[in-house]
Amino acid sequence: MNVSAAGKSGCRLVFFGSSEFAIPTLRALIDSGYAIGRVYTQAPAPAGRGKRLHRTPVHRVAIEQGLDVATPDHLDAETVDDVMRLHPDVAVLVSYGQLIPAAMLDVPAHGFLNIHPSLLPRWRGAAPVQRAIMAGDARTGVTIMHMDAHYDSGMILMQEEATIHPDDTAASLAERLAARGASLLARTLETLETIAPRPQTPDGITRAPKISREETRVDWHQPAVRVDAMIRGLSPKPGAWTRWNDNRVKILMSCLAEDEGPPGAVLDDCLTVACGTGAIRIKRLQAPSGKTMDGPSFLRGYGKGRTDCFT
Repeated sequence: MNVSAAGKSGCRLVFFGSSEFAIPTLRALIDSGYAIGRVYTQAPAPAGRGKRLHRTPVHRVAIEQGLDVATPDHLDAETVDDVMRLHPDVAVLVSYGQLIPAAMLDVPAHGFLNIHPSLLPRWRGAAPVQRAIMAGDARTGVTIMHMDAHYDSGMILMQEEATIHPDDTAASLAERLAARGASLLARTLETLETIAPRPQTPDGITRAPKISREETRVDWHQPAVRVDAMIRGLSPKPGAWTRWNDNRVKILMSCLAEDEGPPGAVLDDCLTVACGTGAIRIKRLQAPSGKTMDGPSFLRGYGKGRTDCFT
């Protein structure tokens, strides 16, 4: 079946996605009139103090839109058969959370299209948005990739660059990339029959593994530019953290400041903190009480003067 010639309502889609990042794409496909045969998303999981089961963001939107939803715990042979019965022309995968088995990749007539929030082959892996900010990259982007049996290594169909701003957090950057990815996927689907896929260049590969717990503690001996990039790259989740009078504090937003001092020392009432070289100003943090506040408010509630120090 020719996807371009069939028209949007005649193109049979299946959608795989779970997180907030996938929602702009799902909504764009719905608004454009594509025939979405089924939405596959992660099963409801316990969350919060009461550990109640919560549906994924994609699950909630799909239900609101009256779409058929499946939440398989594993993509096994039964799920492969389930997809086959839908006879999809193409599958779209965005931030799903499970690996697609090789037996499923060839089921859609035009395969699986994936939106990846980086300029592949840079930042292959689970945390490309966070890693790009933490590395101090000035630019990133989105890639529409034709998925293969390996991890983020498929043929590139389309790419679009995006600037990383000095005040970007992982959340703000991901929001922009999600919108760009949705728009770029729309253009890809409309011209799918005429696109010449190109392979990823092996010399540009970098990895973006999931953020480990050991990486999230602030090392105040690092240069300020690295500390600031780390804080913004980990905000809001999992969050960079440090200790204040033996209490764990999560730092959610910072910026560079012109000052010097012993690493970790608080230098003024605006919560400017010295690093190995230079300093940062903490603009938003989560206090030991769990309350989110700005730097001056934190010092008024928890500070004892400028001799205080983060460790």
